Amino acid sequence: MRKIVMSFLMIGFLFGEGNRYISRNGFVSFFSKAPLEDIYAENNNVSCLLDMNTGEVAFLIPIKKFRFEKSLMQEHFNENYMESDKYPNATFQGKINQWESIRLVDSTSVSLSGLMKIHGVEKKINAFGTFQNIEGKISGSASFEIELNDYGIQIPKILFHNIAERVQVEISVKLREQN
Repeated sequence: MRKIVMSFLMIGFLFGEGNRYISRNGFVSFFSKAPLEDIYAENNNVSCLLDMNTGEVAFLIPIKKFRFEKSLMQEHFNENYMESDKYPNATFQGKINQWESIRLVDSTSVSLSGLMKIHGVEKKINAFGTFQNIEGKISGSASFEIELNDYGIQIPKILFHNIAERVQVEISVKLREQN
């Protein structure tokens, strides 16, 4: 846990001083649709930091906090695929595109771009979502797909019909001003 907090604080320092908003209980889920079995997991322990001056955003997702319907799926996910003892977190560090024209709007669609790191592999991604700033209450959500092979997550051929090569990811956060 200490490593998680330290990693997140280091990301926060990259943004420098400013008007920052934070969440430590954001939500992320993923869905894998495969011919033999659908897999769904969710995690309510996502940390997020948003710099309201620049639109820079960072996410920290503890892998072991994903919860599955079946405990055996959760065990295989952590031990066989994500190797969560070796790679305990997924991270995203990027920016909300065209931030200057967005940050003063109550609610709008946005695009984000940045670096996603999963399973020790970093890759540039783009995602689409929403941003809301209603009476100082900041929230956001995004949706994107991850191709497992892009992050070095190998699916054994025998399980090809059980686990999709692409998973749909949904994320949402409600942020509060950091003091």
